Amino acid sequence: MATADHDFNATLTLEPPLPALPCLAADRVLQLLGVRTTDVTRRRALAILTELLETRDGATRSVCFVNAHTLNLAAADAAYREVLNAADRVFGDGTGVRWAARWQGIRLRDNLAGTDLVPQWLRTTADRGYRYFLVGGEEPIIARAAAVAARNFPGWIQAGYHHGYLDDPQQAARAISQIHRARPDVLLVGMGNPRQECWIQRYRQQLEVPLCIGVGGLFHYWAGDLHRAPAWLRRCGAEWLGILLQQPHKARRYLLGNPLFLWRILRGHGQAS
Repeated sequence: MATADHDFNATLTLEPPLPALPCLAADRVLQLLGVRTTDVTRRRALAILTELLETRDGATRSVCFVNAHTLNLAAADAAYREVLNAADRVFGDGTGVRWAARWQGIRLRDNLAGTDLVPQWLRTTADRGYRYFLVGGEEPIIARAAAVAARNFPGWIQAGYHHGYLDDPQQAARAISQIHRARPDVLLVGMGNPRQECWIQRYRQQLEVPLCIGVGGLFHYWAGDLHRAPAWLRRCGAEWLGILLQQPHKARRYLLGNPLFLWRILRGHGQAS
């Protein structure tokens, strides 16, 4: 059902950039394979999500998470790199990002995996009456994910959900119309990389949602199709192995992509800003 990534990117037109929201002096920004990545503590990242939501300046703000695979894609595709750099904040997720920073002599303050950060943010802001909308996955998956989210985040109002096969402009227009009627404060988009970031950027000015967050495979975890790796595996930086065991079709991404990523950072493509 999904359109191939290279086809999806080929027709992408970047919207004019939004006025940048200021970073605090402590919000260090790194260049990792050409992508501006914000290095903050988890507590500060949670605060940033709320600040972006509460800006309420009529613009749609966006947040992305990058890992070794995402940065590999960005290193090979200048258009996708521009999409990531057009986001209001990009957070680093995983061991590969830490390696890239260490090569610059920088120890990242926290691992800001969206799979952990987004649910934590939903829990810590559950008393504010915010509304959220889910976009991504196939119909059965997003329906199951929405049911789990409704149970786990009762302080939020679930405004609706929609499958993620929206490459066709007419399909996207219908989904955006549904989103408008639902009036969410937050749009969680789980289409995988690079489709979700490109989709957000393509329709950003039409969405009229204060905050969009690319959440990758989060809905698959919520739906029960994917399970987190054991804590000990995550602590040693090998969560990708747990994903690979459950999704062997991603072997190329990890078994070839990880060495390619290491080669790229050792070659010196990532530079501190």
